[in-house]
Amino acid sequence: MAVFNTLTVLGGGSWATALVKIIAENRDIQIRWYLRNKEDAAHINQYGHNPKYLSAVQIRTDRVHASSDAAACLKDAGLVLLAVPSAFLHKTLQGLELPKDAYYLSAIKGIVPETRQVIARYLEQTHGIAPEKMAVVTGPCHAEEVALEKLSYLTVASLLEEPAHSIASLLSCRYILTSVSQDLYGAEYAAVLKNIYAIAAGIAHGLGYGDNYQAVLISHAIREMERFLDALHETHRDVKDNAYLGDLLVTAYSQFSRNRTFGNMLGKGYSVAHAQLAMNMVAEGYYATDSVYNLNKELGVHMPLLDAVYAVVYGQQPATAVWQRFSQEMG
Repeated sequence: MAVFNTLTVLGGGSWATALVKIIAENRDIQIRWYLRNKEDAAHINQYGHNPKYLSAVQIRTDRVHASSDAAACLKDAGLVLLAVPSAFLHKTLQGLELPKDAYYLSAIKGIVPETRQVIARYLEQTHGIAPEKMAVVTGPCHAEEVALEKLSYLTVASLLEEPAHSIASLLSCRYILTSVSQDLYGAEYAAVLKNIYAIAAGIAHGLGYGDNYQAVLISHAIREMERFLDALHETHRDVKDNAYLGDLLVTAYSQFSRNRTFGNMLGKGYSVAHAQLAMNMVAEGYYATDSVYNLNKELGVHMPLLDAVYAVVYGQQPATAVWQRFSQEMG
């Protein structure tokens, strides 16, 4: 089993903070944590708290050193945890030399807008990282509940079992239970799709649709996800597993879900621009909707729910009219 003595974390948001908390509290490992803002890094090193995200979480400064120097954090890295919003990943990594012998764990549930690729494909084709050196971590799990130490579940997906088990052991603790999967690409695309469907659930809620409707919507969403994953990457997977249906459910229903919140605003009549400004956080499903919609032009999968979200988010069509049409088809 691979042994990781050092961890480099790229990203300073809620999920990065939650993962640093888990690993630093439960494993004797040195963590180099890259944050873009120099003042934020200095604050963490001095006070042991992230000043902008999950600020109540205590960070073990004896095991964690924050820095605004990404190249220094990556030097001789054993395991690199990527937790930068997908919209900013390309810019963050631009000009950096990613060590080819390191393992890479993506905690990003989105698509790189510049290349319209999931993170594993992007790392392979843009930075020359071998697929066997990659893994993804999926839910169902919200950073806010991890910070509160509520029992949660994570899935680590990798083409190879050994690094998946090693990474899963880093994340396991009394309130985090883990499992492993070899469906690297399927798990990653499922994490992208569930954000789109969470926007759909939010739109429906904002329009005043109730729980009965939401149950039917999500049942359609998981079937649509299964059709897409089967067309994209032929491998056996049970979409009822935690990494697929479980992650979809928590993202579509939870009060902590940014994508559901974004969709809820659209359903209430906010414009896309106003909803983004009001949230002041990245809803990964916004970028994913455009990328998956255009990818599906090539695949030709029947995806009416994706089409409905695209019509509202990018087609600037009124949510009420779009949802009336979609609901008739769904019925």
